[in-house]
Amino acid sequence: MTAALVHRRHVMPFGAELLPDGRIRFRLWAPSAQRVHLCLGPRRLAMDAVKEGWFELTTERLSEIVGYQFQIDGGLYVPDPASRYQPDDVHGVSQVIDPSEYDWRDGDWRGRPWHEAVIYELHVGCFNGGRFADVAARLDYLVELGVTAVELMPVADFPGRRNWGYDGVLPFAPDAAYGTPDELKALIDGAHGKGLMVLLDVVYNHFGPEGNYLHSYAPAFFTARHHTPWGDAINFDGADSHWVRQFFIHNALFWLEEYHFDGLRLDAVHAILDDSQPDFLTELARTVHKHFHGQRHVHLVLENDNNAARYLARTADGRPQLYVAQWNDDIHHALHVLLTGEEDGYYQDYAQQPMAQLARSLTEGFAYQGEASAYRDGHGRGEPSADLPPTAFVAFLQNHDQIGNRAFGERIGMLTGEHKLTAVTALLLLAPAPPLLFMGEEWGAINPFLFFCDFSGELAQQVRAGRRREFARFPAFSTPADRERIPDPGADDTFAEAALDWHKAARPAHHEQLVLHRELLRLRRTHIVPLLAQGTRPRAEAQPTGERGLRVNWHFAAGKMLTLLANLGDNNVGMAPPGATLLYACGDDVEAELRESRLPPWSVVWLLLDLEAAP
Repeated sequence: MTAALVHRRHVMPFGAELLPDGRIRFRLWAPSAQRVHLCLGPRRLAMDAVKEGWFELTTERLSEIVGYQFQIDGGLYVPDPASRYQPDDVHGVSQVIDPSEYDWRDGDWRGRPWHEAVIYELHVGCFNGGRFADVAARLDYLVELGVTAVELMPVADFPGRRNWGYDGVLPFAPDAAYGTPDELKALIDGAHGKGLMVLLDVVYNHFGPEGNYLHSYAPAFFTARHHTPWGDAINFDGADSHWVRQFFIHNALFWLEEYHFDGLRLDAVHAILDDSQPDFLTELARTVHKHFHGQRHVHLVLENDNNAARYLARTADGRPQLYVAQWNDDIHHALHVLLTGEEDGYYQDYAQQPMAQLARSLTEGFAYQGEASAYRDGHGRGEPSADLPPTAFVAFLQNHDQIGNRAFGERIGMLTGEHKLTAVTALLLLAPAPPLLFMGEEWGAINPFLFFCDFSGELAQQVRAGRRREFARFPAFSTPADRERIPDPGADDTFAEAALDWHKAARPAHHEQLVLHRELLRLRRTHIVPLLAQGTRPRAEAQPTGERGLRVNWHFAAGKMLTLLANLGDNNVGMAPPGATLLYACGDDVEAELRESRLPPWSVVWLLLDLEAAP
């Protein structure tokens, strides 16, 4: 890294902007307000009404960074929706931040190409002490593990002391519970210095239920034309939607530019409802790519239950046109059914042919490419994805949703045997798709990770009742008494139990898991990543063997073929001996068994063959 210091700022039409001459320009989009005042401590200054619903005021030079609020029509005091920092939480004053005060040391950082991605998802409050600086203290550990990208669950300001992050209401302000803006920047700066990308989970499909004041002065942010699980949708396509779209597009640019994040993961974009052309997701991605224009690697990732492959399309030379990848629930669900036998909820769609759906996920990306989904009342789900490269699909066995959406937040290690888990881990970490680990997975953490929040009063009661009501359709929670056993999201213990206990990681059984993950990721870096660097989609074919056996071949350029042999069942399956270099094998006497054309239960073998060098 260069020794030269760099200063970064994203200039936007919202919020408080420091001008070159030291003055501060304040702007608020309040199309339903008649009057807006800027409140600087005891000072109350009338803002000028300008076109399109904007109010604006530029102060004289201020001697110190100040807290401020807006007063709407002589009554309600509100924070700045584009606040860069809320030291006293979502109902308090906003603080003017000078982005140029932070001295960046990563001026040479250009990011890493996506084919190198090994993602580690973490919650700042639960990972290692609860603050940005505590995450920074574990960066060397993550480098040694072999991950290349740290993904932070949402950090946008939420009400209270704790939250998953998806109830954020001030999307430009890192939550003060985790530290200051400069401390978040120091985390990212430090990660870049160690060769780690940092990705941020952002929420553009709704605001949380407490602390969102937009309804009072900018109801045009929302529309009754579309509905989401959280109520009226955000207005991306109706009247007055231009500034709504710009608010979120600037938010993406803000995190990528001012904080130097390497990419964003957009939460649940199937709940971003937009009938316009181009739609919001397309406009956002095009704007981001145009803004950075090849200056560095910037990666946009989707969570999209619709399996809309069109957002993942590539150019003729293999570059993403819009989004680089999507979280692939299909591969998770198929593997979960194979490991646990569970068939409730969305797992019912994978109960009949999990091996076939696993094979399709490994070779074509999505298992559901338009087929009817029983869980979705027979509606078709997905679009054809076979022409996309494996790097377009993030694969995982655990993430915050797949653990936390369970009634008791069990991690996969509490639901299946260690030998089964080892086999599936080897399958995922060496498959071509970029893998994602959830914090603690690498050492077999088994503490629950439940949904938690910090609401009060009636809202806390509603959230607790709603959480328990979600599980009423499951046989195990059919009675009120059964549902009362589900932990309260607002309880202190629910949050405390989600925090990792790093002392346990040193115990022998957990350390063995850590060694396994380090070795698999070393093999991935050495043998798999160079294949993916070719940038072309490999030709892939899958051949089932028996009920639970599978052979998959990926044909890469330059005559290289990567082969997976897997038996994810309890009985031997017939499997012809391979004629290739063994990369990795797990299972009981698997190499000896293969010489006898058998693959033992719960075993995985990875092989690499150079077809051009073969006799």
